[in-house]
Amino acid sequence: MKRAVLLDGAVGTSLWELADRAGINRDPVWKYNMEHPELVQELHRQMIEAGAEIILANTFGANEPMVKRCSSYTVEEVVKKGVELAKMAAEGTGVKVAVSCGPLSELLEPFGDLEEEEAERIFRNQIGSGIEAGADLVMIQTFIDLEMMKIAAKVAKSYAVPVFCTLSFEKVGKTMMGQSVEQVCRELEALGVDGVGMNCSLGPEYALPVIEEFSRQTKLPLVFKPNAGMPGQTTDPESFAKIVAPAAEFVSYVGGCCNCNADYVKALKKYL
Repeated sequence: MKRAVLLDGAVGTSLWELADRAGINRDPVWKYNMEHPELVQELHRQMIEAGAEIILANTFGANEPMVKRCSSYTVEEVVKKGVELAKMAAEGTGVKVAVSCGPLSELLEPFGDLEEEEAERIFRNQIGSGIEAGADLVMIQTFIDLEMMKIAAKVAKSYAVPVFCTLSFEKVGKTMMGQSVEQVCRELEALGVDGVGMNCSLGPEYALPVIEEFSRQTKLPLVFKPNAGMPGQTTDPESFAKIVAPAAEFVSYVGGCCNCNADYVKALKKYL
């Protein structure tokens, strides 16, 4: 049986950890691409040395509304720089680089004011910039609304690269918008995505039943990146890896999300 591909850990919390050590302010982490690229490259190097075979470019929250609100940069500048930094760190290693795309802060109509056409334009700007910079694949992650994810997935599928989609779930096994694993799998399969799964929101012990439900609902490759734990109850790397390791029997890609630094990736590699 082919073993699971090892993904990296958290980009955001890990960059803040490095920033704290360097005495640098905790800004929106995509700003570090432009203002502290040495931090970003250091993180990528740590993840690669720990064993990650796919790393996420530091582009998760670099969408137009956020970039405009917090800086004078353009999305194209921030995203392309993020992908370039990741590719420089991965050069000669065989490690692949994903352009990371997170959800928008506004809700789609009718729950909010965001129109589908505007969301599509924003996602195309972000994802397209990453593809232009040479990203090997697209990782659409941490979404709580399947409808918004479908817009991003359709955009990503218009490019000739693999597209992976992971949502965040509550303990009850549904997204915050009430969508089930079964619904997620059915509707994303119809779009032709290359892998589905869950990330963030839950620590490993609560996330495991959710990814197990994915294995019952789809034959698509599964992606599994739980948090290190709940706020104030972070699981140590060894314990995290022990809990997550059984999922490697049925998932294709496994890594960590919030508060999972390179030590967590290293621990997972030992079990894989």
